[in-house]
Amino acid sequence: MKLSLGALLAICLAGLQFLAVLTVVLLSYVTSERVLLNHARTLLSDLGNNAILHSKGFLEPARGTAELAKRLAENDIVASDDPEELEKLLFQQLSLAPQFSGVYLGDEQGNFVYVNRGDGPAQYRTKIVSVVDGQRSTRLIWRDTDFGIVLAEDDPTDNFDPRTRPWYITAKATRDIIWTDPYIFFSSKRPGITAASPVIGDTGDLSGVVGVDIEIDAISGFLARLKIGQQGTAMILNRNGDVIAHPDPDLIKVENADGSLGFVSIEDIPDPIAKTAFGDLTTQDVREIGYEVKSEFEHDGAKYVSTLIPALSDELPWTIAIYAPEDDFIGGIKENRKRNIWIAAGVALASGLIGLWLAQFINAPVRDFASNAERGDAAKGTYPELQDARDTLISEIEQRKTFEREFGATFDLASRGMAQIDPVTGRFVRVNTHLSDILGYSDAELLEIGLVDILHPDERAAGPSIRDAVNSGVEYNQESRFLRKDGETVWLRINAIMIRDEHGVALHTVATVDDVTTQKLAETKIGDLNRDLSHFSRVSMMGQMASGLAHELNQPLTAITQNADAALLTVQAQKNADPELIEILNELDGQAHRGADIIRALRGFVSKDSGAKVAFDFGELVDQTFRLVHPESVQHDIEMNFNAATLPHVYGNRIQVAQVLVNLLRNAIQAIADSDGQVRRIDVNASVNGNVLQVCVDDTGAGVSPDIDLFAQFETSKPDGMGLGLTFSRAIIEANGGQLWFDEKQASKSRFCFTVPTGKGDIDV
Repeated sequence: MKLSLGALLAICLAGLQFLAVLTVVLLSYVTSERVLLNHARTLLSDLGNNAILHSKGFLEPARGTAELAKRLAENDIVASDDPEELEKLLFQQLSLAPQFSGVYLGDEQGNFVYVNRGDGPAQYRTKIVSVVDGQRSTRLIWRDTDFGIVLAEDDPTDNFDPRTRPWYITAKATRDIIWTDPYIFFSSKRPGITAASPVIGDTGDLSGVVGVDIEIDAISGFLARLKIGQQGTAMILNRNGDVIAHPDPDLIKVENADGSLGFVSIEDIPDPIAKTAFGDLTTQDVREIGYEVKSEFEHDGAKYVSTLIPALSDELPWTIAIYAPEDDFIGGIKENRKRNIWIAAGVALASGLIGLWLAQFINAPVRDFASNAERGDAAKGTYPELQDARDTLISEIEQRKTFEREFGATFDLASRGMAQIDPVTGRFVRVNTHLSDILGYSDAELLEIGLVDILHPDERAAGPSIRDAVNSGVEYNQESRFLRKDGETVWLRINAIMIRDEHGVALHTVATVDDVTTQKLAETKIGDLNRDLSHFSRVSMMGQMASGLAHELNQPLTAITQNADAALLTVQAQKNADPELIEILNELDGQAHRGADIIRALRGFVSKDSGAKVAFDFGELVDQTFRLVHPESVQHDIEMNFNAATLPHVYGNRIQVAQVLVNLLRNAIQAIADSDGQVRRIDVNASVNGNVLQVCVDDTGAGVSPDIDLFAQFETSKPDGMGLGLTFSRAIIEANGGQLWFDEKQASKSRFCFTVPTGKGDIDV
């Protein structure tokens, strides 16, 4: 029976491990639990004191820098009103202390000099705020390590005032060096602390405050490097119970409700062991610990030892907290150490020799497998795993080739335009035939350009957004105008994503392209129709109202004229007629005739022009009017259907017929909206009847009251209606050679019908 490679390795390695462990166990002895705990506590205490000394040493330069800058400013060695000399001093201090994030000085006039480590075009950045005669200016300077200027610019939008900052206010109030509580710096997102010192002038008045920002994430790095057994951890707690340093710095940051970053409290830290050890400490407990506290606890069945070392100082009220598993502190007695070392060395030497022999033994079939694989022969006589590996490798290669062929065929034969775009240059690296047909270029010509090169001039600003979107991991989906090779404008909908390898490196952008020019033109046509309908409706409605008013006013004017003539005849027939009365009656008659002339002129002015009549596709017109009233139908949850077979073109004024259809549809929508019926549907049916097209609009509303004369002017059932819609619509249809009527035979629903000629016929155009 031939053993597999895995089985052989497992047996050999297990045997060697058993031999080594058995040898060590038999020649060693277990120390007592009390010795283990004492050893562990001593080690934790030493490590805690080491962390204290390191933290104090890490922060002490900040005090020295603040004191130095304060003394220099107070002795006028570097005057705070000389920003250039002050910048040099602060730059020197920042260069000497790698743990400093920034050094700055603000004064009582609002002047401010700030040198910090920059993340822009140079290693250092200086911000100088100057206030002269009430005029404020801000200068930003980027410098290299030799204090050379790399870039300088003004920032007119800056409104920073050091006098409003907490460090300035606190130092001014205490007139002594102060330390802020640790916080997360806004710009670097790193934990830090600020030391600030007031600058007192010769008269005893405050002239300014010196501040030093220190990033304390290096303390977390120091804690991470501490060797506390195998799994021990040390952390630092602030006086309020926040964890400000931890071997894993990502655990101590938490997002506040306002979106800023802060420190996690010991009660909420995502370290279950630390929560078990120190989570029951309150803020008061942490603040009042004045001595070293050693304890033991259990977590998930494992025993741990822990130590709390009190605050570093009054200025830095930090507490060192350390825990470690007991199992990490298994130590041998000094007398056994040398013997165990020699035994371990002997076992290691023997294991190495045996392992070397096994490696040679096992590697022989592997070499044969590699040699056979190069020649394409089957791996006969080798381990079953090698034969399976060869078969799997060949299968995966074939599958990959098949996938590449299928992908290539899909890419080239896709019904949509496809392209691969270089992530750096933005040029096409691969295109399919459909995209070439859309743009009118050959494949070779497209590979010499990019999408930005064929953008419409009015949309050039959209070019960089494609690259920015896909490089930031956002899917790009947008419609834009492009220019074909022949100069014609086309609308393209582009969907693009960035393809990256397993390391996150950008490989190429895959873009799918659809030609939506026809759709855009249709939308434009619908918009034009909507505007024409609105204009026609306003003009025609005004004409209808004016015509009605003219008709109504003409009758009283006629009566006035007749009465004036009769009165004039009566007066003239009398003897000694009053000439002044005759003159008045003549003037009254003349003015009445003049009013009638004005009315006739007004009626002639507002009379409807039949407009241009053309043959048009009625089905297309119905589709466009459905889109116009679609928002209203959706709002009232109404279904609209158009039922018609193949229709011939109709002849008439397209805008006027559309206005009638829109008016009938909106009346139907309003009727259904005002009813409580369960069925909410509008059906538009069209059929050819002789030389006219008959169109009927049916709705499932409440119907029409028999008391209403539908086609009378100013007659309406709507509380806000004018009673001109149906009258106006009938006049339009009649002007176009058709008829409009209400079908009273329909008992369960309302039906309005009209006809439109299917040919020119006898219509007077």
